[in-house]
Amino acid sequence: MMKITAIKTFPVNIAGRSQLNIKVETDAGIYGWGASGITGRELAVIGVIENYRPLLIGKDPRQIGAIWQDLYRGQYFEGGRVLTAAISAIDIALYDIKGKALGVPVYELLGGKQRDYVECFASLRFSSKEELIEKSKTLLTEGWPMLRLAPAEYEEGKKASIFEPRKSIAIIAEWIIALRKEIGFAPTIGIDYHHRLTVPETVSFIKSMPVGTLDFIEEPIRDESPEAYECLRKMVDVPFAIGEEFASKWQFMPYIEKNITQFARVDVCNVGGITEAMKVASMAEIHYIDLLPHNPIGPICTAATIHLAAASPNFTWLEEMNTPVDNPGLDDSNYYPLQPKLEGSRYKVSDKPGLGIEFNEELAIKEGFVPVETPRLKRNDGSYTNW
Repeated sequence: MMKITAIKTFPVNIAGRSQLNIKVETDAGIYGWGASGITGRELAVIGVIENYRPLLIGKDPRQIGAIWQDLYRGQYFEGGRVLTAAISAIDIALYDIKGKALGVPVYELLGGKQRDYVECFASLRFSSKEELIEKSKTLLTEGWPMLRLAPAEYEEGKKASIFEPRKSIAIIAEWIIALRKEIGFAPTIGIDYHHRLTVPETVSFIKSMPVGTLDFIEEPIRDESPEAYECLRKMVDVPFAIGEEFASKWQFMPYIEKNITQFARVDVCNVGGITEAMKVASMAEIHYIDLLPHNPIGPICTAATIHLAAASPNFTWLEEMNTPVDNPGLDDSNYYPLQPKLEGSRYKVSDKPGLGIEFNEELAIKEGFVPVETPRLKRNDGSYTNW
């Protein structure tokens, strides 16, 4: 029987942001890589992994489902985003190990691949109308037919940390209307408002634009209350994309069963790993809801999500940060000498055993780590609002 011998954590700073990768080692000399999806709270996730380590040493890493149940249910207070971020990293690493042990890519463990390529959408960040239109045209010319807009108009001017919702929706609606006139209706356009709005602000935003301007809106309000989203769903006619912060299939359940969302923004590094993400995919398929995976962290998350997408019939697009107009550098090849490579606007599904990824742990140890906080936004009156 193969046994787990070590679990190592590697928090790193890449391109001004933080990532947490883990390595699970075995007595067979086979190891697996995993990643946590919670940025800015790496030390908390490491603390959970420290608690899990004694439970895992000596266990057979191939018993992925049983290990998932043990980690999730092995305490009185089950679940929560920090716990499931740690479980996600461990779960992904175990799939990497099992794939390598069997000599097959991870998607073979999930029923085999259903597609040869995983199509991506471009995450397009902009702070002016001119920048929005210019970047959009460049992406369309380069073959990216799906644009997910990430407005950052609040960064313009001297008060870069001030965000006023009503001012924002008035400006952004005008800019998106102008964009549609420029590029027509063939491209798919969505927008991520990063839960910065309220229900009435979201209604005002959607109704200020002609029908068909937006193909979906992502997380305009906070996700803790399915009832609030259900109310909003009745007042607007634009599809929703929700779920990037959900930490289990149970959090997804009301949004899927009540058809509140039309795209499931599952994050394999937050939801509980590949094990839980595949269950969310099956739940969504029953309700004709497509997967639109969240993927803003780094190449290990990308690799794991590619395998999820390859094995899921109801996959649409994978989030991609590195595009012809934006490249934050989160895929630094010095840290990731082996990683998925974009071919235009898509990834070819790899046939390498396991995840098909390598991480430079020596460099991570050498460079060290400093915790990085997420940005903060305030309103004009000094009160906090969501970033």
